[in-house]
Amino acid sequence: MRRHLLVVGAQRCGTTYLHDVLADHPQVAMARPARPEPKVFLRPGPVDPEAYVEEFFGHAGDADVLGEKSTSYLEIPEVPDRVAAGLGSPQVLVQLRDPVARAVSNWSFSRDHGVESRSLGDALRADLGHAQEWDRTASSVSPYAYVGRGRYVEDLARWVGRFDVRVQFLEELLADPEVTASLYRWLGVDDGFRPDPGEGPVNASSSVPDPIDDDLVTELRDHYRESDAALADLLGRELPWAHRSHGAPEEA
Repeated sequence: MRRHLLVVGAQRCGTTYLHDVLADHPQVAMARPARPEPKVFLRPGPVDPEAYVEEFFGHAGDADVLGEKSTSYLEIPEVPDRVAAGLGSPQVLVQLRDPVARAVSNWSFSRDHGVESRSLGDALRADLGHAQEWDRTASSVSPYAYVGRGRYVEDLARWVGRFDVRVQFLEELLADPEVTASLYRWLGVDDGFRPDPGEGPVNASSSVPDPIDDDLVTELRDHYRESDAALADLLGRELPWAHRSHGAPEEA
């Protein structure tokens, strides 16, 4: 029996590379087109599962897993209810990364798309102060939630315990092939398969920020301290960036 998979986030955490790792497996069919992201469960009204499969998985053949990547899903409170109503109990995959590196990448992405004109430091400090308004007709989630989007545990709480959720980290996916094998085992597909998704980065931004100043990095690390501790407690493991107490992110 076919199973559904949703890659729900987080934004700018290497999910395009993750999509390719999944799509490369012969037993997994990822929704097409992949860009723009399908965002089916942001549409008004109920989702007909048969129509959903027909619209996005006509290429699936005899694949065992039908996957969709839509990274807005993680942070929109109504989505878990819509997913449960439409698909029942899909597997849910979340990929995270150092939240400071994620914030820098988010700024670069917004800059590339012409919605950000501020310097990196000004933009991050503004989001540290308060949530910023954005054009809700132009995007499903804020392009300016550079800092807020990195408090991962707040969004995960809506998903964990309700679905079969796997949380993994970009840093470990890139460093250790066993993470990919473990992912395939969780999906119930051949874990001996080795993907060839190409060499990263995928969907990289072209806007290169100035080096982030040490004072701001320290302020961000302090800001995330409580959230990171709650995330580590939720997952029952140390976070890959746990020892970067005041250092700059290793990757942006």
